[in-house]
Amino acid sequence: MASSVHEASSSALGYLFQAQLALLELLRGAEQRPDGAISLELHDDVAWEENGAPVDLLQVKHHVRGVRTLGDKDDDVWRTIKSWMDTHDPGDADGPWLTLVTTQQARKGSAMAALRSPDRDPAAALDLLTAAAQESAARDTKESRKAFLELPGPARAVFVQRMRVVDGSPTIDDLDGAVRAKLRAVLPHGHTDSFMRQLWAWWYEQTVEMLQKRHTSVSVDRLMQRVSRIRDDYTSDRLPTLVQREDFPEEAADELADARFVHQLLWVGAGRQLDKAMVDYYRAYTQTVAWLEDDLVDLDELSKFEGNLADEWSREFDWMLDELGGDATESDQQRAGRLLLRKALDQTRYKVRERYDEAFFSRGKHHELADRGRIGWHPDFEERIENLVRAVSG
Repeated sequence: MASSVHEASSSALGYLFQAQLALLELLRGAEQRPDGAISLELHDDVAWEENGAPVDLLQVKHHVRGVRTLGDKDDDVWRTIKSWMDTHDPGDADGPWLTLVTTQQARKGSAMAALRSPDRDPAAALDLLTAAAQESAARDTKESRKAFLELPGPARAVFVQRMRVVDGSPTIDDLDGAVRAKLRAVLPHGHTDSFMRQLWAWWYEQTVEMLQKRHTSVSVDRLMQRVSRIRDDYTSDRLPTLVQREDFPEEAADELADARFVHQLLWVGAGRQLDKAMVDYYRAYTQTVAWLEDDLVDLDELSKFEGNLADEWSREFDWMLDELGGDATESDQQRAGRLLLRKALDQTRYKVRERYDEAFFSRGKHHELADRGRIGWHPDFEERIENLVRAVSG
């Protein structure tokens, strides 16, 4: 059981490494292949495409511990070669590059070392791989070696000519650092961790889309547009949105069911708004915490924004009371409260930052203020909140 669990975890780690490496590879190739795109599990583990056709197939091998060097008789080498032979014509001189990316170091004097750039020597690699295929007695690689040796000489030479090795690749623990190094020029000062969380979250969405074949690849241009868009959120008049609608946990609805802002909505007959209000409240609260933790806003800035919302509400609340008069029925009061609620949630005049206009944040902040009893919708909301507090404390 322990062995199978270890194999499963290693396999899962390998897939995660493959997905993360694809982002690093896309950044690495941005200058040489500005019109290129990366795919996952389509043509190979990872593949470069140009005009929708594969131009470089990457077999990705990840090793956390164990043997640190890669030799010509190793399983990784022959599994890779067999995979390439099974999916593409090895003798196609116009076929894509075939690249083995490994966290191991190619053993000195091996074919794997001869296939490293910039001093590739395919002729030497061909002789060394042929010798390894003939000399090895490993049962696990027998079929792969046999298929390689059965290739006609010219086809085998073309096959090896198209091979490349990228060894010493960062392990999964080091990939984030390698990506940061490639993005050093655009990372926002003091907010690198927040930026990277956003980029990785976006990239994981893209990998899921590719694995589910909703789209086949991600282009260099699309990645750089996303990087630029994220970077723009870290300017003085903008902020990044770090909490999405789908981040609302199911259990939060139960936890918020007796919140004061929920009672406030019910007092004016706005029950249909409860679910949306809970999501807005949760997102705004969680977003505020995330911004504060990442030092993206300060308390004075948030206090000013809340003060503006409360002041605007106060003016509208007074207008509502004047229009209702002293003989308004409960039904009249609820109707007026709903109109006030809608007007407040639709307000766009005040923003926490000049160019941050996510509507959920303003709506959620209104619900936060209502939860504190600072604002309300029903004409008698203050008295009713006092009764709620008294009931809870009593």
